[in-house]
Amino acid sequence: MVKPAATTAEYKVIGTRPIRHDGTDKVIGKAIYGADVRPAGALVGKVLRSPHAHARIVSIDTSKAEAMEGVGAVVTGRDLPRSNPDQVVDLVEEADQARFMRDNTLASNKVLYRGHAVAAVAAVNAGVAEEALEQIDVIYEVLPPVLDVLDAMKPGAPLLHESLTTESMGEPTGRVSNIATHIRFQKGEPEVGFGEADLVIERELRTATVHQGYIEPQNAVAQWNPDGQVTVWCSTQGAFGVQKQLASILKHPLSKIRVVPMEIGGGFGGKLSAFLEPVAARLAQKSGRVVKMTMSRPEVFEGTGPTPGSFLRIKMGAKKNGKLTAAKAWMAYESGAFPGCAIEPGGISMFACYDIPHAQVDGYDVVVNKPKSRAYRAPGATQSTFATETVIDELARALKIDPLDFRLRNASVEGTRRIDGLVFQAIGCKETLETVRDHPGLQNRPSGKNQGRGIAVGFWRNGGGQSSVVASVCDDGRVDLISGSVDIGGTRASVAMQFAEVLGLRAEDINPTVGDTRSIGYTDNTAGSRTTFTTGLAAYQAAHDVKAQMIQRAARLWDVDENEVAFRQGTFFKTDDPSVSLSFRQLAGQLSKTGGPVIGSASAQPKSGIGGSFVTNVCDVEVDPETGKVKVLRFVVIQDAGRAIHPSYVENQMQGGAVQGIGWALNEEYFFNEDGQMANSSFLDYRMPTAYDLPPIETIIVEVPSPGHPFGVRGVGEASIAPPPAAVANAVFDAVGTRIYQLPLRPDRIWKALQSKAVAEAAG
Repeated sequence: MVKPAATTAEYKVIGTRPIRHDGTDKVIGKAIYGADVRPAGALVGKVLRSPHAHARIVSIDTSKAEAMEGVGAVVTGRDLPRSNPDQVVDLVEEADQARFMRDNTLASNKVLYRGHAVAAVAAVNAGVAEEALEQIDVIYEVLPPVLDVLDAMKPGAPLLHESLTTESMGEPTGRVSNIATHIRFQKGEPEVGFGEADLVIERELRTATVHQGYIEPQNAVAQWNPDGQVTVWCSTQGAFGVQKQLASILKHPLSKIRVVPMEIGGGFGGKLSAFLEPVAARLAQKSGRVVKMTMSRPEVFEGTGPTPGSFLRIKMGAKKNGKLTAAKAWMAYESGAFPGCAIEPGGISMFACYDIPHAQVDGYDVVVNKPKSRAYRAPGATQSTFATETVIDELARALKIDPLDFRLRNASVEGTRRIDGLVFQAIGCKETLETVRDHPGLQNRPSGKNQGRGIAVGFWRNGGGQSSVVASVCDDGRVDLISGSVDIGGTRASVAMQFAEVLGLRAEDINPTVGDTRSIGYTDNTAGSRTTFTTGLAAYQAAHDVKAQMIQRAARLWDVDENEVAFRQGTFFKTDDPSVSLSFRQLAGQLSKTGGPVIGSASAQPKSGIGGSFVTNVCDVEVDPETGKVKVLRFVVIQDAGRAIHPSYVENQMQGGAVQGIGWALNEEYFFNEDGQMANSSFLDYRMPTAYDLPPIETIIVEVPSPGHPFGVRGVGEASIAPPPAAVANAVFDAVGTRIYQLPLRPDRIWKALQSKAVAEAAG
């Protein structure tokens, strides 16, 4: 369902639901994914990974493996050049120091998590490669691991990096610790605001480490030619991002590295980083052969990048009339083995949904002996939203105000100042809440025994970045459109539709493809909910470039000045005699007579007006008090899309984020033993929700156009994962009257809480 903006313009293409351009290949199995690349004569690469969560590498002896028949090459951390300690590689949603990227690719002097890559082998087949791994002799000095964020912050905690010093609010402290960074956002005077409050609630909450859960594992095929030209085929969210990482880790010229992005079987932020690509490239260089590598599922869980686990302390105050006066949060996120987690966007998202006059957020990026955390759909926002929306719900109930009405009284609107200083332009936070209030289908609450309803609101700021597009007009009037943005959720279509709209063409008239690093200009990763916005903006500009050139060609045909040619709804005509006209297709057929091919191009790099997206969830549940199991009865997602270019894909993003958020709420977590070993590194034991666990996810699209885009687009891929855990937790409280402050809401935690509640009630 789409609830359009009051001033919705009439569009020919935008807002329709054409069949996706890549749909046929994917349905019939002809789409080529990373693991489908099979060069003749390729060696198979395998990785030796640490069995310890924390240990010093005393020595590595690879001589036996190198001597084995069928082994083409063996590499260790010694084969990677030392990195510039000050170099930072920006991947849009992630920014890593080069030295840490290098050490995560192949460990140097220490291993910092179980699954940390130590060495790799390329051999004639997988069997020989695995046998060769067994012949590599690594001697470790095992060190005590630190697995919890609060433990890691204590004085005297085992240090992961002896050279890591804390930076506090942008200033170096010189203090060696596991705390990499301390940030602070503040507006107003929180203590003044708390003094004005009639009610103050303070809580502590925890969230677990969670994986993105993409179906396709990481993979890479690498070729290193004698002239130094390197080609890598892989499944990635950004070919240029992989290119930058390879250039940094291998210290190889960027211009000599070509990255070819294949179709991608899910990423959600987890495929921004290069894990196998540098290893495969170095093995290819040493062996002189093409090398292919693919991770197993345990390697994906233990050797890639999940979300940070977190500890949050939050305090909020409100007056009796339901107006918030102050808020304060203390956040500690587990960055994993290397610094650089999503603490900043988590802090920005913490109070973004509410107009709070006095607020402060302190955030800490802390290293622990777990895999380096990576982006996962609105990175950092799900954790902070869980904390805020839990306390908001408690405040509303304590003040005897309907939780929806409480949120409406405090919702951010145009002009609200975000805690990091940005002032919102037109936004749809309040509109999503009003949609819940006014929707007739949401008036009836669940009334069964142990049933309840929860509401939560979430936000993601969205990104801009850089994008490039090239368009070539074909003789038959169709257009070949190349962009540098990897298509994860239908962006081929959303970008092509914006291009088509400008030229009065059908979506089917555009042939969108994803280019590699040699065929298109620099384009940032498909991340940060930036692609439909920024690459769409580049497509819009490229379409206007094509239109201008086509007007020139029409002018030549008619022997008139360009100013005497007009264009409307796919037709060129003379301004003084509209009966003289040519359709886009007709004019395209005559390009050879007027100067040859028409090629339009554009690069976009918006700096402002990007606009965030807000989403409200309504969740109904039923709790079994005998087991603590939660059944989700109904789940509704209401999200501001700005302008829904392809409503079906917007709905898919909303549904996908909700499903992942429900899994985060109820089931999903990394379970580590005391030695730092993950005990559930398979889809059998790592419990993601299936169709049996979920009701149909209902969607309502709200459109409050973004002022920074010609079509009003907002990115929608990430905000939808922020509020589901809080919505589920609030619904559980509504159903059984007990709150759980730790994710996931496992049956054992709920059952124990219910037992404690029963004991307390019996005692008086």
